[in-house]
Amino acid sequence: MNPADTRIAPDTEVRLSKWDADDTDIIGKDNSDARDRLDEYRARLETLQELLYAEGRHKLLIVLQAMDTAGKDSTIRHVFQGVDPLGVKVAGFKAPTPYELARDYLWRVHHHVPGAGEIAIFNRSHYEDVLITRVNGWIDAAECKRRYRQINDFERMLAETGTTILKFYLHISKDEQKKRLEERRDTPEKQWKFHTGDLAVREQWDAYMDAYEAALSATSTAHAPWHVIPANSKLARNLMISRLLIEALEGLKMRYPEPEEGISDTVIV
Repeated sequence: MNPADTRIAPDTEVRLSKWDADDTDIIGKDNSDARDRLDEYRARLETLQELLYAEGRHKLLIVLQAMDTAGKDSTIRHVFQGVDPLGVKVAGFKAPTPYELARDYLWRVHHHVPGAGEIAIFNRSHYEDVLITRVNGWIDAAECKRRYRQINDFERMLAETGTTILKFYLHISKDEQKKRLEERRDTPEKQWKFHTGDLAVREQWDAYMDAYEAALSATSTAHAPWHVIPANSKLARNLMISRLLIEALEGLKMRYPEPEEGISDTVIV
């Protein structure tokens, strides 16, 4: 799959069954060559992130959404392996606290958006408020539709004030999730990740697919597009996301700030 083909055009009715979670075209014929390319992408991302930080004008927000085991944490570890942690923030959104529930659902999210020169990564995000809430019947269809509109407005405001937004849905199959859950259950070093509650969510797989399709259809916009990333292969997933991030950052046409006047004549003793 070409990286451009992962993008969902605005006003597209998404059917995830039409997307191949097993797609590995980006890897090519040689896995070792693909791993070398990933190392090159990491080095390029490190340079671009430094440039973003130095210029201090643009902001980058990355949203990661997926079913359990699709690799949100792993994506962050492997794609951003070499970047300066001073310029990257990761925010995870778990069940809201009573203090947060007393406010609008976007209130806690706005605190974590990137500042000038920063990259912010949302490991889960404000989209939980139109996914888990919809699947469990905590909001009705009318409220869900209102939230789609509010989220689009929120992201438009961020875009209009200098934030580039990339949203990635990590697309794994139900069979692949089963394999990964079994691996967690059976590997002592990974058992801490296994929770029986994950199985209850797995039983709601079809309902979550419906909720994701509706959310992706309603909120992939020109200013904040969704990308469906084939994620059964971890290497293909990391290559694809790295390529898309590099393309987005290079598209900003960033430049290092001009040095202080007379710096070349400075004597260092």
